[in-house]
Amino acid sequence: MKYAWIEHHRGEYTVSRLCRVLSVSRSGYCQWRVRAPSARALANQALDAKVTAIHRDSRRSYGRPRITRQLRQQGECISAERVRQSIQRQGLRPVYRRAYVVTTDSGHRLPVASNILERRFDGWQPNQAWVGDISYVATGEGWLYLAVVMDLASRRIVGWSMSESIDAKLVCAALRSAYWQRKPRPGLLVHTDRGSQYASHDYRRLADDFGITMSMSRRANCWDTQFTIISNVGLI
Repeated sequence: MKYAWIEHHRGEYTVSRLCRVLSVSRSGYCQWRVRAPSARALANQALDAKVTAIHRDSRRSYGRPRITRQLRQQGECISAERVRQSIQRQGLRPVYRRAYVVTTDSGHRLPVASNILERRFDGWQPNQAWVGDISYVATGEGWLYLAVVMDLASRRIVGWSMSESIDAKLVCAALRSAYWQRKPRPGLLVHTDRGSQYASHDYRRLADDFGITMSMSRRANCWDTQFTIISNVGLI
């Protein structure tokens, strides 16, 4: 491996200097250059070519598990460790494409609040009108759902919560976080979409306990959704 590195960089530095830095002998390097490749080296070259082809054909979306599975389907008797070494040797990295995740389920029979906000996104005083929404974040362990609450007066996030589940507990935790941080007076308007999480009994009961007036966007009208406002100010 050291000799191969020297061979690759011999045009940049003298061979003697590279051998000295890597603590190998110049004579050993010269012998390596004229020596025929070992059976192991030839096998690695052949494996690298196959791994690269599978990685390319998958549009760089395959990592070690799927490349290993593909090779075995092609009749290769290969271990996952050898595939890992090949991927590492070649510096291949899988590209994970962001999938579409549904966060709003409005096909329910739960009570829906009127659209009191009516797109009046400006002219509010602090803690007069908040908007809430759910988004999602890709992590190394899968998707995490993010619920946020934003004050329309300052365009600042005043409460948030994260969870592996997209349910009423997620949005209730975000609203609870915002309420105890700001402690608004009764009559606060909170506008959301009409998803099942916000229309749930738990969320409506929590809003009622806090003296909050609920408002919900019209069905299938993206311009009524507060997520447009949140994304425009770069908070998600």
